[in-house]
Amino acid sequence: MSPRILLSWHLLWSSSILLASAAGNVPPLSCLYRYVRLAVNLIAVWTFRPILPPENPTLTSQDATIIIPTLQGCGDELEETLRTILINEPFQIILVTIDSNRGNAEKMLKNMPASKTRIQLLSIPKANKRRQMVRAIPEVQTKITVFVDDDVSWPTKELVWLLAVFEKDPIYGGVATCQRLRRSDSPLFSTQRVWDFLGALYLERRNFDCAATTHVDGGMPCLSGRTSAYRTKILQDRDFTYNFTNEEWWFGKYELNADDDNFLSRWMVTHGWETYFQYHPEAEIQTTLENNAKFLKQCVRWSRSNWRSNLTTLIQEQVVWYRQPWSTYAVYLTTLSPPAFVGDLALIVFCYYGTKEWGEDSRMFTLKALATWMLVSKFIKLLGHYIRYPVDFVLLPVSILFGYFHGLIKLYAAFTLNVTTWGTRDGADASDAERMREKPDDEEHTEAKYSLFQASNHILFRNA
Repeated sequence: MSPRILLSWHLLWSSSILLASAAGNVPPLSCLYRYVRLAVNLIAVWTFRPILPPENPTLTSQDATIIIPTLQGCGDELEETLRTILINEPFQIILVTIDSNRGNAEKMLKNMPASKTRIQLLSIPKANKRRQMVRAIPEVQTKITVFVDDDVSWPTKELVWLLAVFEKDPIYGGVATCQRLRRSDSPLFSTQRVWDFLGALYLERRNFDCAATTHVDGGMPCLSGRTSAYRTKILQDRDFTYNFTNEEWWFGKYELNADDDNFLSRWMVTHGWETYFQYHPEAEIQTTLENNAKFLKQCVRWSRSNWRSNLTTLIQEQVVWYRQPWSTYAVYLTTLSPPAFVGDLALIVFCYYGTKEWGEDSRMFTLKALATWMLVSKFIKLLGHYIRYPVDFVLLPVSILFGYFHGLIKLYAAFTLNVTTWGTRDGADASDAERMREKPDDEEHTEAKYSLFQASNHILFRNA
């Protein structure tokens, strides 16, 4: 069965259940399905506690190496990333760019005093984040490896908070931290401010979901590539390297070289490692998102990535069903749920027709209560943002409308899963054909590819 047929079937089935509920033919399980998740996650976030750094740590910043895959190899954002990371005093930073931009990186590093002793520059022929990461991993000499995107800034104690988790228990293999948008100074009702607002809410929602699922059963939607830390021994394992650079998608039909952070997140789960989310202001990184119409392209790319990874998690790997049941319900199955505008409409219609035999006062009270609850549910998990920026509350209608529009983005993404383009970075799609391609049914091709891996693996790990 093809992915599109499966998706079409599930969306049709889910929508039918909701509409049947609306017609009064089945109990309103759809209401419970949607809002039990919200209620439990709210309690989980409110009672969540991060792992505090120990007073006398055995892991220090000198036990961490930072890997930064970058395309351009230079720029103000990258310089800010390097500057804030250097304040945390890691053992080393490994910057990996492409051969054609290596000169740009060298010029930038010449102006950074620490570059000669603490920043190592590497490059590969073509842009591919997974290949860039794998190029740097064998060079790591420390116990902890931290992957960082080239457009983030760190607080002064970021490494301390990341390392605290690994100190807590050896079962932890990966750590992620909360994220905030680096806001631009723009007028409240300008289009740039609206895009910034939507981007900030995206990160706020992500923080909420990660903290909630981490607290309930240790699950996490994704250890974001913006900043995530891992035990180096996991990454330097030959089995990991082979699978990371030769991922098969949809039961081996395609070769996938996109969605690197999703692969890493799933690898933690399927190989018995625990992960943790450090939700604390001192562990809060800042990043940038598109503040124009390109933000929609980012949303499509994220949605495609979620579809691909969550289908793999639920159907192919299946480990989360018994290891992280709450995360399965609260995160992965939401990908397969109907769009918000379908669910909301179904609940309203159900309430309207399901109460037609009631008295007028009781019926109106129920309808108003449902409308109020639905409105509150649109912003309650984003309350942290509105507390920090109360003026943004006037943009609440924009976020609600965009939430409904995002349902269309989700549907579009579901039927274009073969597309892996970024669409928001110059030069990022030059080698897009290698991110996903149909796998040839050729045993000789497979054997030759594995032999090539063994040869390159010997070279990469000769000093391991």
